[in-house]
Amino acid sequence: MPKYLVIVESPAKAKTIHKFLGANYEVVASNGHVRDLPKSQMGIDIEHDFEPKYITIRGKGEVLAKLRKEVKKADKVYLATDPDREGEAISWHLSKALNLEGKNFSRITFNEITKQAVKNSLKEAREIDMNLVDAQQARRVLDRMVGYKISPLLWAKIKRGLSAGRVQSVALRLICDREEEISAFIPEEFWSISSFLKVDGSKKPLEAKLVSDENGKLEIHSKAEADQIMEELKDAEYKIDSIKKGERSKKAPLPFTTSTLQQDASRKLNFSTQKTMRLAQQLYEGVDIKGKGTIGLITYLRTDSVRISEGADQACKEYIEQQYGKEYVAVSDGNAQASNKKIQDAHEAIRPTDVTLSPVLLKEELSRDLFRLYQLVYNRFLASRMKPAVYETTTVKIKASKYYFNVSASKLAFDGFMSVYNIDNEKAESNLLLKSIDEDTKLTFEEFDAKQHFTQPPAHYTEALLVKTLEEQGIGRPSTYAPTITTILARRYIVKENKNLYVTELGEAVNQMMKKAFPSIVDVNFTANLESLLDKVEEGVVNWKTVVENFYPDLEEAVTVAQKELESVKIEDEVTDVICDVCGRNMVVKYGPHGKFLACPGFPECRNTKPHFEKVGVACPKCGKEVVLKKTKKGRKYYGCENNPECDFMSWQKPSEKRCPQCGSYMVEKGQKLVCADEKCGYVCEK
Repeated sequence: MPKYLVIVESPAKAKTIHKFLGANYEVVASNGHVRDLPKSQMGIDIEHDFEPKYITIRGKGEVLAKLRKEVKKADKVYLATDPDREGEAISWHLSKALNLEGKNFSRITFNEITKQAVKNSLKEAREIDMNLVDAQQARRVLDRMVGYKISPLLWAKIKRGLSAGRVQSVALRLICDREEEISAFIPEEFWSISSFLKVDGSKKPLEAKLVSDENGKLEIHSKAEADQIMEELKDAEYKIDSIKKGERSKKAPLPFTTSTLQQDASRKLNFSTQKTMRLAQQLYEGVDIKGKGTIGLITYLRTDSVRISEGADQACKEYIEQQYGKEYVAVSDGNAQASNKKIQDAHEAIRPTDVTLSPVLLKEELSRDLFRLYQLVYNRFLASRMKPAVYETTTVKIKASKYYFNVSASKLAFDGFMSVYNIDNEKAESNLLLKSIDEDTKLTFEEFDAKQHFTQPPAHYTEALLVKTLEEQGIGRPSTYAPTITTILARRYIVKENKNLYVTELGEAVNQMMKKAFPSIVDVNFTANLESLLDKVEEGVVNWKTVVENFYPDLEEAVTVAQKELESVKIEDEVTDVICDVCGRNMVVKYGPHGKFLACPGFPECRNTKPHFEKVGVACPKCGKEVVLKKTKKGRKYYGCENNPECDFMSWQKPSEKRCPQCGSYMVEKGQKLVCADEKCGYVCEK
């Protein structure tokens, strides 16, 4: 009887697949990559056509020895690593490390770890796709060049142990740019006016919102304008101008891609991108289910396609018809979407492998977080195969003098996909009063409700918003979003507070240097173009070494110039007037993993340290002492009084010595302007 060897990446995957295959199949795991570029050097032979020098990863010797023994026993070897560029590259490295050339071996892939999918893959065994391998090699080599050429500069100019990455540097820049936008944002005042109207036969008044006048949409910029309008309306007669009834439908969502799964898990479950991918990996590789053994519950988790196989589409629609009724089944295939050039359509969208395994059936078998993520994937897939939700809408237009007011309401007429999945936690705005209103209804004015508002700055990036932006800009790929965010958090370039991402002092220093010395590397368009070139390598249109050849000279030139011209960021051994309590020396500014701190220059004899608060040359608006630059526990910058805790003054923006001429409050710097710290005042002037 012939012996077959199947090599996968993870032991969990090996365990699941082993149960699907016969006794003559041995399934073993490589535990990810077995070869990589060396850590101690760049590992790319620049002089000889940019040839990478791959070595066995430290600690993988035993794994390879075991695999070689199994290869000797086998009549045929199947390389069954993940169905993407990374997986193809791992298979290629395994073929080299295990000397499989000349032996009977094939590459197999499956989009889901189910018995049927694994058996089918054996029938469709193929050779290793070198275009996929080369696309991954190009990415690895480009990332290595950026890291190994630029990181030493960061060490010399800022602090040892820092790193620069091709995608992470762009992600950091996006966050820094957004923080600058928020910092420079000046709120603009606007007002809204509602009239409360008594409707004949009803105790509850009707709230109508002012929307326009005879000239069109109305914008109210100040209290004076609002007061003038209310004065004009004081004795006005309110009449029904028109009543419009209609329908609006809300389309079912598309099934999950890697990006949309990360965004939704962040919004709905408060999971980090890293946690989402870890849990999704477990659901993909297999979970023990009583009576069914180990089953892969979802399809492959790294994809940017929304395509669904015909079989899965049909099975899902049949299930919906049985559980919800024929009226809920979508007419189309649910995949109507404009083609996106950035999408690599190699895989399906993320979906459950078996639609009959509903989350309710598996609740006892899964941990809380696994269950919640599976439920999210399952419900989204079911929703994508269902009809749109339909709302009945009513809009009443009311005229008073030359002004028009609106009252609108919507009622859910058919829940459609919303019976299983609500995208934005949308609620129908029901207004029972509108049912009893017709064009002859008498309205009596009761009172005004005028409210002051201010325009809001752009939102801080969250992990979900950053992933969405990276995807929209074509930066990185499904497999890179989570590690990119994890890296810049681990390096303390950014911190996370209440879901929001904030740049730290260290992140600002790194970003400033990258923008100054390597503008193209942190340029969004440049990085997106490089991604599309990698796609062309995958398609076999462009040679991967051509991409590297064109990239390297510019990088080398920029590094050479930067080494000569860049000024070091002054952060070490800056002597201060703070005296060490222990030995009496003047303390110096040092840089640690959390930013600047004061240390005694007598180290190691004297190990005294203190927090470093940089004076900003402004008196505290509350008590008159010095305002200093401080940091939250997580590293976010703010301005506070040196006399804390006696004085509780704090501001996210730098305060100014100038006082507001309108209300007397202190003012803060926003870009080139000074803005009153009291939002209700809203006074703005030049610096």
